[in-house]
Amino acid sequence: MKSFLDEQFLLTNDTAITLFENYAKDMPIIDYHCHLSPKEIYENKTFRNLTEAWLYGDHYKWRLLRANGVEEKYITGDESVSDYDRFMAWAKTVPLAIGNPVYAWSHLELQRYFGVYELINEKNAPVIWEKVNAKLNSEGFGARDLITKSNVTVICTTDDPADTLEYHLLIKEIPDFDTEVLPSFRPDKGLEINREGFRPWLTQLEQVAKRKIEDYDTFLQVMEERVDFFHSVGGRVSDHALDYVPYADTTKEEAAAIFEQARSGAKVSLNDEQKYKTYTLVFLGKLYAARGWTMQFHINAARNNNTRMFHLLGPDTGYDSINDSLIAGPLVSLLDSLASEDALPRTILYSLNSRDNEVLAAITGSFQGDGIPGKIQLGSAWWFNDTKDGMLAQMKALANAGLISRFVGMLTDSRSFLSYPRHEYFRRLVCNLFGEWVEQGEVPHDIELLGNIVQDISYRNARQYFEFSSQVSTARE
Repeated sequence: MKSFLDEQFLLTNDTAITLFENYAKDMPIIDYHCHLSPKEIYENKTFRNLTEAWLYGDHYKWRLLRANGVEEKYITGDESVSDYDRFMAWAKTVPLAIGNPVYAWSHLELQRYFGVYELINEKNAPVIWEKVNAKLNSEGFGARDLITKSNVTVICTTDDPADTLEYHLLIKEIPDFDTEVLPSFRPDKGLEINREGFRPWLTQLEQVAKRKIEDYDTFLQVMEERVDFFHSVGGRVSDHALDYVPYADTTKEEAAAIFEQARSGAKVSLNDEQKYKTYTLVFLGKLYAARGWTMQFHINAARNNNTRMFHLLGPDTGYDSINDSLIAGPLVSLLDSLASEDALPRTILYSLNSRDNEVLAAITGSFQGDGIPGKIQLGSAWWFNDTKDGMLAQMKALANAGLISRFVGMLTDSRSFLSYPRHEYFRRLVCNLFGEWVEQGEVPHDIELLGNIVQDISYRNARQYFEFSSQVSTARE
């Protein structure tokens, strides 16, 4: 019987151990999609206690707390509840989370950042609280410090076209911080024309553009200007939340009329929404391709399922789930619209529904080319698939249909500065998968070959693929 989270955690054979210890373990990290705050990075935000660092804003943990019957005031906050009481609610929940990846992640985070090896439970909670808080209240545990401890060379945050990127610019001026913090272009609010936030968002965009947006042509011009601004700050990645994949043949004139209808405050039909989204996405895709960007599609989330709790707490509070819309037909048409004009950018495809792994893996093979290794990627297992089984399923689907050796690897998709041990978790699974193939005689026992592939997946593929600025350090490898 192995010890809990020992040095060989998730590594079940000698080849896996060798690959992890000698090749994967110490590779740097490129976090090409996350939700960290640039403001908090710039300010090197410090945390009063473990609850603030660990539980604020973490809807992975919030869902487990609710499933354990914990009252909401202990989860999303209530002035009558202390941070210690909120932590105690979590400490009582963790022992019941066996089988959930958060169980392993939580222990890994305490171990890797704070040297705390006690099991998380109600009995040990006071000791853990004191030990971690002592570290958090000492030098070297601010947001930037945690990033540096995690050996992260690049972070791509998630940013709206209307964002000023002021903190990204300020971060560049910090003399002793080597991690590049780059913006990602996330124009979802400009595509969701039937949502209540569309018109207020247009006003925000007008303010940053310093002119009125009274027609679709002006809107597209402003969006191109914002892409160019992001590019000037180092942005090389866009991201789109496509809860369903839209595609409908249309013209610019039709899209302009639909835009005007939405700008005036009217709702548009689903077919018109698809037409508008199709034309706008193709327009943006061309901008990305011309600038050497990577386009990301996050597909098949069902958001804000619980209307009552949405009205109480707002979005991103743990009330989302997996959608099951059919994606193959519209996605192929959308990508083909760009490819037909020789304007398909590097693209990463993610689906929250693991049923879509093989569909997406096969679609990527239809659009590879231009001399770019892995130009179209099956994205890392995401959100509800961010589990041992989900990661393995994604990697096996990719290996079966394409080249896992060209995979750009793991991302955190996280709001927490303590989430980087998830990369270790992922790398252990990669090494063990390769080790199992060796043990079963499916691949040769060529440690140099496999070790290089493991390092590529861990870091080097992403460094090459995204073509971030030449400032990205290679010295940490």
